[in-house]
Amino acid sequence: MAVTGPAELLATWEAGLARQGGGRALLLHRAARPGAGTDALLSVPLGERAADLFALRRALFGDRMQVTLDCADPDCGEAMEFELDATAMGARPRLPEGGLRVAEGDWVVYFRLPSPADLAAVADLAAVPSPADDAVDARRLLGARCVLSARRGGRAAAQEELAALPEPVLKRFAEAAEEADPAAEVTLNIACPQCGAATPAELDIAAYLWTELDAWARDVLLDVHLLASAYGWSEPEILALSPLRRRYYLELCADA
Repeated sequence: MAVTGPAELLATWEAGLARQGGGRALLLHRAARPGAGTDALLSVPLGERAADLFALRRALFGDRMQVTLDCADPDCGEAMEFELDATAMGARPRLPEGGLRVAEGDWVVYFRLPSPADLAAVADLAAVPSPADDAVDARRLLGARCVLSARRGGRAAAQEELAALPEPVLKRFAEAAEEADPAAEVTLNIACPQCGAATPAELDIAAYLWTELDAWARDVLLDVHLLASAYGWSEPEILALSPLRRRYYLELCADA
């Protein structure tokens, strides 16, 4: 992967300050795939995006990931710190040719893997007040969006039938998607060293990487401020320095 330069990373960070979750994930994915269009980035499987973001994270900050987590046992609450190997994270999807086949009852359905655009559509649905079961509605919307082809009782399923896929079909789809795209949702189960209780935690690589990028950008801007004040250099001139040379100049400023 070609590492995105500091000026481009700062522009990504600046644009992300006014966004949240999905918007920041899209910006980071664009940094991981320079030149890719928005529609293309939003249509890849979720695990494909995660793999790209893990690759970007390794290129920018290395292989080791520091994670902090509180024990889920309310009687313990121990603060846990541990390290993950980023090289072992972000497996790319394994989608069978023709899509994921689900046969359940009189249904035979071929699905594609969910994408960021699908999650955004489901999130929009959840934002609209509804007397119905939002969880069921969300699963059905996601399932209907991901259908490639569907037959019921040997005939092509009608559009209204796709919008009301039965729960057993949706469950089988979720299981097949999890097996084919394990990086779409990474859940860690950490045993507390204090009490032994297992604490589940979802590892959201987009949120994790954004936190690291935010800390990096603020540090870099402080470097720019100090070096510009000391030497009168412009921001582009300072960003063009390698991190090693920048740190050396900062040490000279501190010794002056």
